[in-house]
Amino acid sequence: MRSAGLKQHGGDQGRAYYQKMTESPVARLIIQLSIPSIISMMISNIYNMVDTAFVGRLGTSASAAVGIVFGFMAILQAVGFLFGQGSGSILGRKLGQQEIEEASAVVSTGFFSSLLIGFLIEIGGLLCLDTLAVWLGSTPTILPYTKIYMVYILLSSPFMIASCAMNTILRYEGKALFAMIGMMSGAVLNIFGDIFFMFALDMGIAGAGLSTALSQLISFCILVSPFLKGKTQCCLSFKRISHRFSIYLDIFTTGLPSMSRQALTSISTILLNMEAGTYGDAAVAAMSIVSRIMFFVFAVALGIGQGFQPVCGFNYGAGKYERVRKAYRVTLLSAAAAMIFLTVIVMLQPGDLLRLFRDDQKVIQIGIRALKLQALAQLVLPVCMAAEMLYQSTGKKIGALLLSVMRNGLFMIPVLLILSRYRGLAGIQEAYPVACLLSLPPSMLLAKHFFQKLPPDTE
Repeated sequence: MRSAGLKQHGGDQGRAYYQKMTESPVARLIIQLSIPSIISMMISNIYNMVDTAFVGRLGTSASAAVGIVFGFMAILQAVGFLFGQGSGSILGRKLGQQEIEEASAVVSTGFFSSLLIGFLIEIGGLLCLDTLAVWLGSTPTILPYTKIYMVYILLSSPFMIASCAMNTILRYEGKALFAMIGMMSGAVLNIFGDIFFMFALDMGIAGAGLSTALSQLISFCILVSPFLKGKTQCCLSFKRISHRFSIYLDIFTTGLPSMSRQALTSISTILLNMEAGTYGDAAVAAMSIVSRIMFFVFAVALGIGQGFQPVCGFNYGAGKYERVRKAYRVTLLSAAAAMIFLTVIVMLQPGDLLRLFRDDQKVIQIGIRALKLQALAQLVLPVCMAAEMLYQSTGKKIGALLLSVMRNGLFMIPVLLILSRYRGLAGIQEAYPVACLLSLPPSMLLAKHFFQKLPPDTE
């Protein structure tokens, strides 16, 4: 049955890909797949930081509004990750088992479902705009900017969610280069769009929102094009949308850890904004800027992990368990080395980094301590990341879910509420670093448990 599926839809391309994923040196394979992911995330994060810097020229309240809407965008990304990681993880294992027709059904179902949910979120959000903006943590002075920016984000939400899903699916297909082109194109266009709409047309924060919406639409078109042009093993079409409840359930439960992690990140961001808002707009702006800088730093390690996912899932599906073990070791060591190097850079000039985004002494003063603490704490994140991706790529849903909710949920939320109450602003700065440290021991134990249970190769 497996070979028949491959013959029908995969052909020579499928056989060559199978050989590449199961026989190429693991380290080289991970590097090949991770470099496009690293580049695309770095470019996307450069855009995020440039956007923050541009909006920062409009004032502290406008800069804080971008940080608040960033929390909502994390929710949209969470939905995209649900369908992308859910479909992608199953896809990777199906390709390893050479079941191409079943993989096409999973991809089509995941993609069109993400698009539909995006339209529903758009409609609901526009109908409840004021309530949503306040719920996200807007103060009265930030609220007008938040509403303007969020209208454009809501209008683009179907394409943002579907793009996030397709980016992940393409990586699991081994088409990381296409994913990179799609994400990079949107980010680069967004930077130039900011300059044109915000300053040339003098649209202010509305220009930043319009630029984001247009770039998301263009990125969406680019990411879908490889499937429409037949450059992938799997086919994307309406007729392949599954009517089986089991596929929807499998996609949902497999993608739930990613959605949970991203959703909890958003909830944590909202709570952080609300707690920081007690100390003024400068505190909200400072913590938002710190979050963006540190995500840029962690993007390198995360890109390495994204290169690991298709290698892990494919070889697990193919029964090549020794390659899974080796891929995990390569990923862990490479990500740790990258984080050490980048942390040193951040620790040397934290004030100068913050000043790039907002030249406000109060913002910089609050941000320096938070940036140093987060930089040091993120040294442990490669261990947490590698364990979570290991469990999700191999379809171990309960373990993946537990790992995904720990740092930004089980630990971050109560730690933030407790420390902010007893240590004030200092506690808000310390909450995320403490949550990172608390998530390290469980991640190490679960990774050890996985490999103890992993059988020897089937061949």
